[in-house]
Amino acid sequence: MSLKLFGTDGIRGVANTEPMTVEVALQLGRAAAYVFRRNHRRHSIVIGKDTRLSGYMFESALAAGICSMGVDVLLLGPLPTPGVAFMTRSLRADAGIVISASHNPFEDNGIKFFSKEGLKLPEQLEKEIEQLVREGTIAHIRPTAHDVGKAFRIDDALGRYVEFVKNSFPKGMTLDGLKIVLDCAHGAAYKAAPLVFRELGARVFVYGNQPNGTNINENCGALYPKNMQDGVILQAADVGIALDGDADRVIFSDDKGEAVDGDDLMAICAEDLFKDSHRKKLLISTVMSNFGLDKLIRSLGGEMIRTQVGDRYVIEEMLKQDTSLGGEQSGHIIFRDFTTTGDGLITALQVLRIMVESKKKLSSLKKILERFPQALVNIRVRDKKNLENIPAVQKAILSAREVLGDGGRTVVRYSGTEPIARVMVEGEDADKIQKLAQDIAGAIEQELGEK
Repeated sequence: MSLKLFGTDGIRGVANTEPMTVEVALQLGRAAAYVFRRNHRRHSIVIGKDTRLSGYMFESALAAGICSMGVDVLLLGPLPTPGVAFMTRSLRADAGIVISASHNPFEDNGIKFFSKEGLKLPEQLEKEIEQLVREGTIAHIRPTAHDVGKAFRIDDALGRYVEFVKNSFPKGMTLDGLKIVLDCAHGAAYKAAPLVFRELGARVFVYGNQPNGTNINENCGALYPKNMQDGVILQAADVGIALDGDADRVIFSDDKGEAVDGDDLMAICAEDLFKDSHRKKLLISTVMSNFGLDKLIRSLGGEMIRTQVGDRYVIEEMLKQDTSLGGEQSGHIIFRDFTTTGDGLITALQVLRIMVESKKKLSSLKKILERFPQALVNIRVRDKKNLENIPAVQKAILSAREVLGDGGRTVVRYSGTEPIARVMVEGEDADKIQKLAQDIAGAIEQELGEK
């Protein structure tokens, strides 16, 4: 096996092709069991998944590999990624595994790991697991008889996660009178999300809650928020909420049917959080967040630290800085007071709490963020060569930076989960930055584009 397995968010690819095969999943299960059984007591690993058709085969392969190493498996069934992180902690398991390709189409799938603390694994531990899979050094370890692991179905995982999410909402507060349009993306939160909002008193109009194994993220959810936005207008709702396939991120619609992304949500939540004088006025975000967010945080007397793209890097910096709020423009928002990873439902409840407490509509709250124009271009590539070593691409980037000066910025990077190069240019003139972004994208397309 020569393929690199782990990207920025676990392992991901087309199901039943390298590296997302049952053979690899079986070996990953064995390697994970070996890595996490560091002492001699009985061990367990939690497995949850989204609603993809291929989730069944990967669940079985992982479970078989884990049990073959003498470690028990706790099967959760379909549950949001943050629900798996929570259940890993709640069940005192040694690790958690999520079978999901998040926002990708149904033919893809992925495998990602959580530590017993509910945190994504450090790269060092991922490399250790990958090395074990590659080298086959644990092939001789074969527990027998009573030492073989067992698999257990955890029947109350959904209810426990729903209560966990609701506990992030103030006791005694309700959503009575609020009309919510909810798009579950036919994904992992198709049961949990409607329960959370209805049990707190909201009137909920649900879309994307009929998964069939192949319709996850299909023209719905956080990547395709138009259905939600149209639904808000149709139902005369107060707010719209769109989750992605594994429900670790969320995009809103305000009462006017206009999209509200992660930068807006961080702005709203940071202003609310910073009102508490005992809080550290620090927000962790990524290089993709709008420059207007920096400006706002400074105006609130705070500071913003940027990381590379990926919620794992956001939470790592949050832990390092011991701060409470972080997130991404894409809608991964992390509230460390409540959880260890991005959680679309907890994020939604924090925004709804602010709406209830302030008695303001989301269209009013989001005005706090004044954005710089931002141009985004994605280019499908045949190879992820180091962009710094391609003169034509570097020339286009340097030219753009000279034009922008201190009045803007550029970010050019590869997706960690797809064969895509992403170009972002930000500045005060929308037409100018769009042209600069297209110039950079054109250079990449010329050198690396799919033939």
